[in-house]
Amino acid sequence: MKNRILDKIKNYNNIAIVGFGKEGKSTYKFIRSKLKDIKLTIIDKVNAYDMMGELNNDRNVDVIYGDDYLNDLERFDLIFKSPGVSFKELDRDGLSKKITSQMEMVLGEVRDRVIGVTGSKGKSTTSSLIHHLIKCQGKKTLLVGNIGVPVFDEVDNYTEDTIIVMEMSCNQLEFVDVSPHIGVIVNIFQDHLDTIGTLDRYERAKMNMFLYQKDSDYGIYDKDNATTNRRISEMDIKSSLFNVSLTDKADCYLDNEMIYLDGEEIVNKNDIKRNILGDHNLKNIMIALKVIKLLDFDVSKAISDIESFYGLEHRMEKVGVFKGITFFNDTIATIPEATMLACRTITDLDTLIFGGQDRGIDYSDFVKYLNESNIKNFICMPTTGYKLSELLDNKKHNIYKIDSLEEAVKVAYDVTEEGKSCLLSPAAASYEAFKNFEEKGKKYKEYIDLYK
Repeated sequence: MKNRILDKIKNYNNIAIVGFGKEGKSTYKFIRSKLKDIKLTIIDKVNAYDMMGELNNDRNVDVIYGDDYLNDLERFDLIFKSPGVSFKELDRDGLSKKITSQMEMVLGEVRDRVIGVTGSKGKSTTSSLIHHLIKCQGKKTLLVGNIGVPVFDEVDNYTEDTIIVMEMSCNQLEFVDVSPHIGVIVNIFQDHLDTIGTLDRYERAKMNMFLYQKDSDYGIYDKDNATTNRRISEMDIKSSLFNVSLTDKADCYLDNEMIYLDGEEIVNKNDIKRNILGDHNLKNIMIALKVIKLLDFDVSKAISDIESFYGLEHRMEKVGVFKGITFFNDTIATIPEATMLACRTITDLDTLIFGGQDRGIDYSDFVKYLNESNIKNFICMPTTGYKLSELLDNKKHNIYKIDSLEEAVKVAYDVTEEGKSCLLSPAAASYEAFKNFEEKGKKYKEYIDLYK
């Protein structure tokens, strides 16, 4: 497969790699592994020579950087777009046929062995769980994509019997013209409007998971999610679709605590030994079991294998109990819906730390939920936390406006009742003060340890 992809790439004379972070560097190394003399242009806001020293020895590379780094992309024949780069201000229609990605290149070769997973929230947990359950079946599987593993990095490990689980973000799906054999849309909420531009564009990108599927393909989605249902009703989808619900009859649904799959009782939800909490994760489990059934694997074994899945760091992660307070780290929750789910899951929640970058998301439902909740302490951090603090009921709740995460943890130790819980769940992006949500989560845990 690697040689087939490289054979396609070498047919282009003018190739750009836009964005030189983890995926951009991976693309460069992949191309240079065989194509030493092909001309490449690396485009990033930051000087790529400063990010990878070996570029100085590459006579066939040009570097473009600076504030106007995205100008003049039209002159390139092939553009590898990294998912972290926003094209929202550009003429996408004029560029779309030139834009590709690692994900699209690999899908073009092995789509029949790919399970794609997207969603506003829960896609990392769901894709990781699917990968875990397939591996427990004794099958060869790889987990790549938005989970943090560039698709090209594992290309040498792809074999004819490998099942590839690919986590896909909206930015990775936006320009594709191929969909995976099994596609999963966990949910769709407002997110990433700062990079993709509009809500309509965001939703359409997500729906590319199903758009290019064939009659022989399968799609799985959340019947309880209004946006996904609306978008499906507007599309001409060729694949066989299956839905999952906690509240209504579906292909996989919950009724009187019993999970039904394709009309048959499979397990009481209370009999599933699981380490990922909350109804939202129960739905993720049901989606994964439907995938296992579509693959014609052992569903009973998969149910027992759920017990050995411990979830992911920064996703409703129990940090520990210190000074009688249970601390949870949920920095992956960058939209209000995710934070509300976390708050509902932790029944003894006494303190919520939230706030981050303002990306133009509607917080009206979030404010209503917080004001009606029994959470005693709200620790509000810039920028969204400061804005929302003015809308919170300071007679019912204690409101603290805190500048730094370290100070937020110190306050949490002081105000959280012993025997109860403190949750960091930003309901916003972390980019204002941190590199990403992972850095924020790690710092949070460091401060918890520092003041315990």
